[in-house]
Amino acid sequence: MEQPLTPRVDQPLKPRGKSRRKQPKPGGEQRITRGPAQQTPLPPLPSSTDVPVPEQRPAGTPNTEENPKTEEQKAEAPKSGGSSDRFNEETSHYKKQARPEPPANMESEPEPPAVAPTPTPKPDVQEPEAQPLDVAPRPPQKPADAGDQKVLPDPRSADLPADKMPAEEVACRERLKALGVEFEEHKAESNPEIGCSIPYPLVLKSLGKSIAIAPDTELNCPMAEATARFAAEVVQPAAKAEFGADLKSIGQASAFVCRPRHGAGKLSEHAFGNALDIASFTLSDGRTIEVGLTPPEKEGKFLDAVRKAACGPFKTVLGPGADADHALHFHFDLEPRRHGGTFCQ
Repeated sequence: MEQPLTPRVDQPLKPRGKSRRKQPKPGGEQRITRGPAQQTPLPPLPSSTDVPVPEQRPAGTPNTEENPKTEEQKAEAPKSGGSSDRFNEETSHYKKQARPEPPANMESEPEPPAVAPTPTPKPDVQEPEAQPLDVAPRPPQKPADAGDQKVLPDPRSADLPADKMPAEEVACRERLKALGVEFEEHKAESNPEIGCSIPYPLVLKSLGKSIAIAPDTELNCPMAEATARFAAEVVQPAAKAEFGADLKSIGQASAFVCRPRHGAGKLSEHAFGNALDIASFTLSDGRTIEVGLTPPEKEGKFLDAVRKAACGPFKTVLGPGADADHALHFHFDLEPRRHGGTFCQ
């Protein structure tokens, strides 16, 4: 007769049949066994009593908690052993995978509209087109040249030489010789079309024994005498006082020229040999003083003295600053004026 088996104390009995699932220990976590083709199930959502409800923010407060915390912030935050903290972390992990949030730098940019805006249509009224002019515009007319203007008649234009030289002309020549002026007689100048006329012209070679004039200067005798006396009595002393040198020669720019006056409807005094333009003065030491707008200080002082002293012996005195035509020379003439007056500028 067989004896019944006696279980060993050191070997626990193995349960037969189906394996029973071990019950989780109280207070522990439920462990899920995963099969080879089994997907990981999501944990059950907690009830509303387990999830903390965030406090409402006041209106206008910027949202600083929309972006999830960085890994560094998570590491620095104090860890809690409760199941609710771990659930919040897993829930946040699934939210990141389900819906990525936009970067922080895009929060301030407005979203583009779903439909592009349509521009405002232009009014149906069309602007009137420019119509061509019936007559082309004419350019402004240029001022007429002095030669195109009608020149007023001058009584001196009718002067013609007589068969015998008048006594006043002879006496004038005698005075020139006494001053040491060298000159030559010249044939009469006359142009009835323009009105120029010099019945008894002279060509000056010098203004005295030591004062030359160049180039040859054609003038009437009264103008030649006035020039010679002015050079000897005014220019020579001024040069001696300012530079300690004598006046050697005068450079003339214009004498007799048959033409009207610039910008005026009358003949120039040059048309009667009654005017002289002086451009420079040369001294015995070789210095040449040119008439101009901005001469050196010493030369300017000399030129000012000559210019002021000329107003009196000559009836018209013009020079730099008077107008553009006289910027580089002195203009002296003996134009007859009412009551013997002068025009100096």
